[in-house]
Amino acid sequence: MYKARQIDISRYLAEFRLWDGENLSLFGGEKYGTKIEYVKIGEHRIPRYINEYWTSGQRQASSIHEISYRACFKPQLPRFFIELLTQEGDTIYDPFSGRGTTVIEAGLLGRRVISNDINPLSEVLSKPRFLIPDLKDVEKRLYEIPYYKNLRADIDLSMFYHPDTEAEIASLKNYLFDKKLSGREDHIDGWIRMVATNRLTGHSPGFFSVYTLPPNQATSPERQIKINEKRRQKPEYRDTRKIILKKSLSLVADLTQKEKQSLRKAGESALFLTEDARHTTLIPDESVQLTVTSPPFLNVVQYSRDNWLRCWFNSIDAEEVSNKITMTKSVKEWCAVMGDVFRELFRITQNGGWVAFEVGEVRGGSIMLDEYVVPLGLSAGFECEGILVNLQEFTKTSNIWGINNNTHGTNTNRIVLFNKH
Repeated sequence: MYKARQIDISRYLAEFRLWDGENLSLFGGEKYGTKIEYVKIGEHRIPRYINEYWTSGQRQASSIHEISYRACFKPQLPRFFIELLTQEGDTIYDPFSGRGTTVIEAGLLGRRVISNDINPLSEVLSKPRFLIPDLKDVEKRLYEIPYYKNLRADIDLSMFYHPDTEAEIASLKNYLFDKKLSGREDHIDGWIRMVATNRLTGHSPGFFSVYTLPPNQATSPERQIKINEKRRQKPEYRDTRKIILKKSLSLVADLTQKEKQSLRKAGESALFLTEDARHTTLIPDESVQLTVTSPPFLNVVQYSRDNWLRCWFNSIDAEEVSNKITMTKSVKEWCAVMGDVFRELFRITQNGGWVAFEVGEVRGGSIMLDEYVVPLGLSAGFECEGILVNLQEFTKTSNIWGINNNTHGTNTNRIVLFNKH
């Protein structure tokens, strides 16, 4: 039987002081400390802890995380909860895994992982980073792949790519499709697929495309034509092999051998699912010590629209994926779906286990989803330990306690923390 880690979470959050290596943070310093306010939700009085619990600069995140994806949180967020609430060997889960921030961070810290996302792109982007190949093998494989100079994509991509670049992309796409279809895709192919998917479009010469939107969202062909006209630009040739190798080097730049081994160990036992988060039958009862996740927020982010080109490259039906992703228009609909998610989380969470449910900011703070999430978790059987609000550093000068910012949800992460007793 698993012995839960004993911690007085209320005291820890209330007395927290962030040490950045040189000095205490302003919010976590002696002058201010944690602000605690209580929110009346139904019949419950829930504490809200306001502080700076992590920063993007504190414990600089590993280079292996540098894969762009819409609406993803920073690695410092899951690290905070993984280090606080789990031990090596515990299982960490993310039902809305996205680019895999939670599970990658868990792997780096020696935990077991379960990743789930209804979008197959999640596994494409996360699994290869557990099984990191020797980059000499990646280079060798890249130059073994046959590239056909006159090959074109089956859709018009001329507004994004030089004809020779398009030929290389189409050749790589066909190669990867054939390898996967035949069951011969190995971890080297998976790595190449992951990096190429991340380099399809962007706003620097480090991407395959002409200048366009940032890599976490692919614009439409029609809009790209307008961008090209406005900037008086046309696609130049990009050497896809060199770009893939350069990005590969960047991803592993600061990984230690121990971290690579930890990732590999986690990856060998990892479970990667593409299920509805309400029905994850492959996850055993009471097997997860900690869930850290950030669910889709109503219809704020259009995942299929942003990822249409990534889906094309990976032979994924973007429209089919879009129909499966929870893109609710109202809070009532969103709560109905998330209520079922919480019931499933309760089933798979160990006694003494935790759920950290991040709800960020929604519509400029006009909708406070943290206050809607609390009753969902309580109804499923969890106890709510409180709402943790992590204030960003640049909000401090305008309002020392961020009263306006906390009211409107500006520049904060809001995490509702639940425990199963």
